[in-house]
Amino acid sequence: MHLTRRTLALAVPAALATLIGAAPASRPAAARTDRHDPKPTIVLVHGAFADASGWSGTIRRLQRAGYPVLAPANPLRGLAADTAYLRSVLAAVDGPVVLVGHSYGGAVISGAAVGDSRVKALVYIAAFTPDRGECAAELAARFPGSTLGDTVNPQSYPVPGGGTGTELVIERTKFHGQFAADVPTADAAVMAAAQRPVATTALEEKSGEAAWRTIPSWALIATADKNIPPAAQQWMARRAGSHVTEVDASHAVAVSRPAVVTHVILAAARATR
Repeated sequence: MHLTRRTLALAVPAALATLIGAAPASRPAAARTDRHDPKPTIVLVHGAFADASGWSGTIRRLQRAGYPVLAPANPLRGLAADTAYLRSVLAAVDGPVVLVGHSYGGAVISGAAVGDSRVKALVYIAAFTPDRGECAAELAARFPGSTLGDTVNPQSYPVPGGGTGTELVIERTKFHGQFAADVPTADAAVMAAAQRPVATTALEEKSGEAAWRTIPSWALIATADKNIPPAAQQWMARRAGSHVTEVDASHAVAVSRPAVVTHVILAAARATR
């Protein structure tokens, strides 16, 4: 079709008028979208003898569900220092947060969430849930069942300002049976090679105020755990008033049963909205 200059001159103002007239109708929809509560960021904190890669299966599932996820490296050098580091990570996150801790990471999230109104839920995965004045080593020894002490070796590391500290590693030949008995042998061998040593001071340092006293919590109990006795996990979860799920799994439950771990985290995340 041939368009003359006169036709174009008439058509363009008409088209602009149509667009301008339609614009107000689109604004309410945008406003409604803005009013939707954002999904919380899921922050996953690993524990001793592990690293953030242990969350891989959980991260993929959470991301598929549309949740933003962070899995920072836990320094494992001391409870106060590790807690301060996690607080610095949280300071860079916008919006609500669900904090998830595995093993010793449970002690870290319990301290880091204190006073942070953006933390809407705490999730403990085969984890310590300490109260003020308690430490991980004491809680693990309160109930029978942990065989960790027979599998770890101490070694020295330099500390700032001079001198040395002591850290623990699980013997590689014993790692599979102790930490990850339900993980395929080849995968457990990789985990053993990549394990992060934990300073003894981190396990012996007393906890401060416990965030689970004011923030709703969920707990996944690994009933075949050889690091933290299942009875200790159950006792701590009951004391905290956590929503409890049990699963037949080793301490490395996030590796062996990521779907169950994700289910518990999603239950916590959805309860905050």
